[in-house]
Amino acid sequence: MGEILVGTCSWTDRALVGSGWYPAGSRDAEGRLRYYADRFPVVEVDSAYYALPSARNSQLWADRTPEGFVFDVKAFSLLTGHPTRASVMPDGLPADPRDPKVLDAVWARFTEGIEPLRAAGRLGAVLFQFPPWFRPGRRAGRFLRECAERTAGWPLSVEFRHPAWWREEWADATRALLARYGMAAVAVDMTQTLPSSIPPVTPVTSPDLSVVRFHGRSPAWGSGSKEDRFRYDYGEAELAEWLPRLRGLAERVGRLHVLFNNCCGAAAVRAAERMRGLLDGTDRAHARVRDGANAATSAPAPAAPADTHRAGAQPSRKDAGEP
Repeated sequence: MGEILVGTCSWTDRALVGSGWYPAGSRDAEGRLRYYADRFPVVEVDSAYYALPSARNSQLWADRTPEGFVFDVKAFSLLTGHPTRASVMPDGLPADPRDPKVLDAVWARFTEGIEPLRAAGRLGAVLFQFPPWFRPGRRAGRFLRECAERTAGWPLSVEFRHPAWWREEWADATRALLARYGMAAVAVDMTQTLPSSIPPVTPVTSPDLSVVRFHGRSPAWGSGSKEDRFRYDYGEAELAEWLPRLRGLAERVGRLHVLFNNCCGAAAVRAAERMRGLLDGTDRAHARVRDGANAATSAPAPAAPADTHRAGAQPSRKDAGEP
């Protein structure tokens, strides 16, 4: 069975820092990362989506974490076709993804920024999360091919936000496309009550890696603010539903990353801690699943009622990164 690494999609969120999860004496930039890395083996660098990563920060991250700890880095917004603010563009370049010179420059800066992690063996994967308007078809296929050509030798994962990619009529072609380029498909947990909901499928498209990202099951996903979309606390039963799927994935790949993106106070780290306990068999909910009292279903349940969301938890926007 492959190794299962459980972590979260950031360690620097202001809401997490303010939640009290980091103890006194571990609240500066270095202390936070060291404290996090003592408890989890993987983290996702979401800040790289909002601003290009710097080589200096990447080197510091590698230096401050133990051997074996890895960073999944989310690709910069311009590289995945998302709107990008002019203020975060390097060297005064326009945020125009149609300009080949702009693309070349941004790719070069992104590559330079993550190189220390790659050189140190700490790059778990580069995540390409595509926007909801990125639909399956020839144009998307060409875009993925170009991404593969620019990232030769990198570990890659791909998350689609348009549900058609994993619907029955496209699923086989999607698997084949990602497998052709050695890209690991990202499975997601999210509410299943919306037209835009991504089906909870768990395809394997790379023998080396599989990724599952838990976004929470907020019913505000399709219409609420960013904070509303990610404000969600997972219960034990919801996490336990995924145990057979996670173990099944781990049997087919060298490494499985399980990442929580429900960034709302300490909700993500608490969910990651609980999931790790379930997988290790140290959580009592695992015992119930093992005994058959909570037999897992073939698919995650729909979103929990709104009253299961903890209104008192304070969400935050992703930071721009820290050294």
